[in-house]
Amino acid sequence: MWGETMSGPDIMSPEYEKNPNPFLHEMLEEHPIYFHEGLGHWIISRHADVELALKSPVFTTKNYAWQLEPVHGKTILQVEGSDHRRMRAIINPALRGEDLRTKFVPVIDRCSQELIDTWSGDGQVDFVKAYTERFPVNVITEMLGLDQKDEPIFYNWYKSIIAFFSNISGDEEIAAQGIRTRDELAEYMYPIIEERRANPGDDLLSTIVHADIGGEKMDDYEIKCFVSFVLVAAAETTDKSMANMFLQLIQHPEQMQAVREDRSLIRAAFAETLRHTPPVLMVMREPDEDVEFQGVKIPAGSTVTAMCAAANRDPRVFKDPDDFNIFRTDLNVEKAFGGGANHMTFALGRHFCVGSILAMYEVERGTNQLLDAMEDIEFTSGEPPQEIGNFVRSPITMPINFTPTGKSSISNASISVGALPSE
Repeated sequence: MWGETMSGPDIMSPEYEKNPNPFLHEMLEEHPIYFHEGLGHWIISRHADVELALKSPVFTTKNYAWQLEPVHGKTILQVEGSDHRRMRAIINPALRGEDLRTKFVPVIDRCSQELIDTWSGDGQVDFVKAYTERFPVNVITEMLGLDQKDEPIFYNWYKSIIAFFSNISGDEEIAAQGIRTRDELAEYMYPIIEERRANPGDDLLSTIVHADIGGEKMDDYEIKCFVSFVLVAAAETTDKSMANMFLQLIQHPEQMQAVREDRSLIRAAFAETLRHTPPVLMVMREPDEDVEFQGVKIPAGSTVTAMCAAANRDPRVFKDPDDFNIFRTDLNVEKAFGGGANHMTFALGRHFCVGSILAMYEVERGTNQLLDAMEDIEFTSGEPPQEIGNFVRSPITMPINFTPTGKSSISNASISVGALPSE
């Protein structure tokens, strides 16, 4: 079958957004590949097919030219070959290497605890609004060496860029706000970039400003694009994954208690959340050549949407895939935050999520502090909040009640800095 259009589950429907899981199962078993007329995308869902699309050099990230470039500019997501490797080399030490462990872990600890201390004595809080949305944004702004008083501004820009990225329905106001954010971020960053050229510091922005890429340094526009990208790459996974992880742990009190008693299980809980309740449900790619899946041929230049959320629930790979189980043995926790992961949430291949290790440390260390500060955590309403989104998905609000412990661990001396996981 050559480019034959076939119907399948409507991933843009209100019913899908309310509960995508039945739709994911229908894809896996009845429509492993089909053409979505409304989006103009080919949809693939099975684990083996999604893995191939994410790893194969035939599949490019040219889709980001329309999906992200209008608001970000051209970033590491769109470059290939030696340029891609050199750009990764600039950022990897801060987001994935020893600089993260030695220089930026104290920043993570402090940003988390400062937020917790504002509400930990109250016995109630909107966990999303007061913590998960703000924590990673505060971390990355401080890693970049930007003024802490401007963290609320960066929070609003982060929300705007995420909305633009997720706007596959083409909402005009969301698109317009993304463009305004692009311009506002540029106006803010250009004077700071100039200052860091003259007076470099020990921060990530100074590293980027003075980085040598093939004998050349990035210009102001390229650096601004890089900052915009890093803001989202370093914040989105932590924000929504922490909300989704606590959403699941509160509903599974026996697993919450296990994590509370053995903090080494936090990584397993995070990895299982990435599989079971991922913050990003799908990833787009564009093949440079004609490709074939499940006997269906897709023309070069088509947009292929890899349904990572479906692949993560493929019963061919995961036993009882709908169960949230931090003790499952078919999920490779050791490799869950590197390129050898067997869940699809961070993508795979050369464009594997550059912020995954930073997210792991933020989730691990933030959760330690949260569990130290709160006991008897429950949903205020008695019911779990609704997850929102058909592309990027998590609760947008999560009121919880808890028993304050009176503990504050801003030094976090009791929390060891774990080893970097296997790639």
